[in-house]
Amino acid sequence: MFFPLSMNLYNEGIGETTIGILPFFHSFGLSCVLCLQLVMGCTIVTLQRFQPELFLETIQKYKISGLTIVPPMVLLIAKDPRVKKYDLSSIKVTFCGAAPLSAELISEYKAAAPGLIVQGYGMTESSPSTIGPLFGHHVDIGSAGYLLPNTELKVVDRETGEEISEPDKRGELLFRGPQIMKGYYNNRESTAATIDREGWLHSGDIGYYNKEGNIFIVDRIKELIKYKGFQVAPAELEAILLGHSAISDAAVIGIPDDDAGELPRAYVVLKQGQDINVQDIHRYFKENAAGYKQLRGGIIFTKQIPKSASGKILRRQLKEMVLQSRL
Repeated sequence: MFFPLSMNLYNEGIGETTIGILPFFHSFGLSCVLCLQLVMGCTIVTLQRFQPELFLETIQKYKISGLTIVPPMVLLIAKDPRVKKYDLSSIKVTFCGAAPLSAELISEYKAAAPGLIVQGYGMTESSPSTIGPLFGHHVDIGSAGYLLPNTELKVVDRETGEEISEPDKRGELLFRGPQIMKGYYNNRESTAATIDREGWLHSGDIGYYNKEGNIFIVDRIKELIKYKGFQVAPAELEAILLGHSAISDAAVIGIPDDDAGELPRAYVVLKQGQDINVQDIHRYFKENAAGYKQLRGGIIFTKQIPKSASGKILRRQLKEMVLQSRL
């Protein structure tokens, strides 16, 4: 995970300082902050909640050398103009999880914060990690890393369930290993729907691996937008939006349409002081996305994107707003 890759930078954790900003009740915060970092001898500066100015002040004041954070915090450091007021030069390693980061966003982040930024992947059901960076191995930008030791991966076709044996082909990610849960407590039906008879955990996530073994996460199956037979990943469209210099945050959902099935709709947060309109974003999108990925469901400007405590976009809330407006 985080430390196997950065052991040479972290001197085995002794004397290093990290932030305990993730919720400790969540598997990400529990395993990465309380277990790994505390066990390795790091000093952990805990914050009650995420407040941008306090977060940045803490990095500067305590010379934080390692960050374990989620995408909204990456967005803050990459795009918020307030970051320029603070000294972030102490950061050696940043580990991000909960949702995929685009290569463009990673590049913007690295321009604002020094050191290494890596990703990982896991689920509560996998205790929690299955993918992460490995010491001595190159990790491609945008990749979640490699399979962790003693872990198996199978990519299967969503429609047929057949294994996809070629690299760079997208499918559902299935995992098997000693860290996979036995099942959901007192819920055999849900357990059987998640873990098959051969012990494979069906993640519900779409991804792929390349020839070098780097694994990439695309999006959740349940969140894929179905437009005229095409499958559109919201995270991919969000990454395109975040590449615009005037946009600080974005979320994409599918809204119902009688002819197409679903249409991609974007909710966009502009950077302070920026003045662009819907037509500007549509023009930008035409230059950067295929025809079937265009935002035909509209573009809505908003002040904030709803997110969970672990940093995941709460698309369900946005969809409920759409349904209520159609009643």
